[in-house]
Amino acid sequence: MYQAGTLLDAIQKTEVVDEALIKSMQAVNLTQAIQNSPGVRVSNECSMCGVKRIMLNGMRGEHSTILTDGIPLHTMMAGYYAVDALATTGVERIEVARGAGASLLAPEAIGGTINVVSKEPQETGFNLNMSMEDDDSYLVGMMGTLVSDDERTRSSLVIQDDKHHQLDGDDNGVSEAPLQQNTNYVARLSHDFTDVDNVVLRVGYTDSEIFGGPQDSDIGEARRSFRDDPTESGHLFANDDVREAFIGKPWETTEWIDTQRTEASVNWLHEFSTSYNAALSVAWSRHEQDSFYEGFDYSATDELYYLDLRNNYVINEQHMLTFGIDSRDEEMRSDSVAGSASENYVEDSFDYRVWGVYLQDTWDVSDSLKLSLAVRVDTARADFVAPEKPGTEINESVIAPRADLRYLHNEQWTSRVSVGRGYRAPLSFFETDHGILDAGDGFAIDIDELEESLSATYALSFEGEALSSTLSLAYTEVDNLASLGETDEGTPLLTQMEETAAVAAGDIAVGYRVNDYLTLGAALETYDYDDVFKESFAIAPVEERAVLMADFNYGSWMFYSSASWTGSRNLADYGYEAYNVFDSDPKSTRADSYWTIDMKLTYDVSPSLSLYVGGNNLTDYTQVDDAETPLFWDLSGAYDVAYIYGPLRGREYYVGMEWSL
Repeated sequence: MYQAGTLLDAIQKTEVVDEALIKSMQAVNLTQAIQNSPGVRVSNECSMCGVKRIMLNGMRGEHSTILTDGIPLHTMMAGYYAVDALATTGVERIEVARGAGASLLAPEAIGGTINVVSKEPQETGFNLNMSMEDDDSYLVGMMGTLVSDDERTRSSLVIQDDKHHQLDGDDNGVSEAPLQQNTNYVARLSHDFTDVDNVVLRVGYTDSEIFGGPQDSDIGEARRSFRDDPTESGHLFANDDVREAFIGKPWETTEWIDTQRTEASVNWLHEFSTSYNAALSVAWSRHEQDSFYEGFDYSATDELYYLDLRNNYVINEQHMLTFGIDSRDEEMRSDSVAGSASENYVEDSFDYRVWGVYLQDTWDVSDSLKLSLAVRVDTARADFVAPEKPGTEINESVIAPRADLRYLHNEQWTSRVSVGRGYRAPLSFFETDHGILDAGDGFAIDIDELEESLSATYALSFEGEALSSTLSLAYTEVDNLASLGETDEGTPLLTQMEETAAVAAGDIAVGYRVNDYLTLGAALETYDYDDVFKESFAIAPVEERAVLMADFNYGSWMFYSSASWTGSRNLADYGYEAYNVFDSDPKSTRADSYWTIDMKLTYDVSPSLSLYVGGNNLTDYTQVDDAETPLFWDLSGAYDVAYIYGPLRGREYYVGMEWSL
């Protein structure tokens, strides 16, 4: 991971998390796999619904774009609950590219892109990975592959089922971390019809259920309690103290999200000659959500159609052109039984359509200097379709240029510079903290412009025989940044900031190969947010972080360990102000620094069978240890669940096996 930023064949700085590292970390899903990567922060933004946000270069989670085999298959809604359900079984590697314009196909990636690359079968076989954790948590991952005798057809089937238990660390009857159960199926077929034609078909299905809130309950009991008595309790906690026993009705703290996600893509690559090839990609995904938020039900279907025709043409030894056209057509429709009962309810359904053309010239200026110049021209149209929202909110044409430069100072030192513009349409209330919880009268919109960004990054890499290191610096500013407020009547209002928001980020990663058996690594990160950006955050981001790692391989034994330190923060800078007891006992706005440690030990019994044991957060630190439950009363006396600044899950152990044939 720490050496990957020095890839000499990449113009833009790219971190790569490969299959071996994914297994070493016992990463069950995407967020676990990349959480220790430099410049990546996985933010837990709700103790009840467990929503996870992937932040790149200090940007917010909605500024990161997830690609599957280079195709942007994820809808806007899929970036909130579905990211924690993306399985790692069958994944060859995960590529993280930071900075606006990190992908020709994803100009909305203001923070950067995460490209999940499927494993290409090399032979017929089967792999099974099983583990058990404490408290009924588990992982079962299976991958079967079939390769034809002539090797023209390569197919695979992946099934992963995993579960993470509900946790109540302070025993007040309300969970700090929800139950989460995910099931994934992925079928992939790659066939070479001719020596110059390859077609890849991929179909995937994800079923994810999250339940947070009352302990020893389920969604059936919670909904029954709401049907039987929908009136709010006079008191939710003993003595009105969120640290004491929950005495309300189950529905009053229940947050339940059931997600079903289906996707399909076809990619046809044709080689016209040794200097010209073209790829046609067609993709579709459907994200369906059924949810219950403390008495407010919300269901939505978000459907995406995507088309891309890309051409690569080698002009001469110095220039290669990449050019093409793509389109994104997304339609989201939502409904609420509770909301529809109100005469004033306004839904948040929208249509979002983008057509774009792009051109890139990759120029080998000399043996030492390589330059990539790219530009996209897009027409973006966003329309909230409720009758109460007449007109089209956004209808703009955007030019998004990007420049990447790589310079080889010598055989060991490499510099990379990237400058680019990006844009995105802020359309979802899930982008902001609990924008959906107060939506009894619907959703108010004050959006009429695209968010637009300018990003610049610099990376200096050193690659020696034993020592490797990369220093990265980044600066990003965003205009028209989305923000959540409320109307005079208390309805959630999605609006935009008038001032420019900016963040500067810096990190350095070092890897040292001590000998043939032991590799050590370290990374240090720092982020500097301006006041405008701080105001936009619902959950305080990390400002300083350090990661240490050790990877030891000797004979049949493998030992991996990582330790992560997060620096202290002043939560008041991010608007934290609340009470433990109704109208008294203010919560602390000081977040102290803390360490977490993960370890895994693997023993290869035979070439086909491995046994392993490990643990996560072995320091057993959670913010509940500081007597700071994420539950709180705000200054107006309302109850909420997102006073979060540290880990909410403590020490967890697991034991497992991996078997291949």
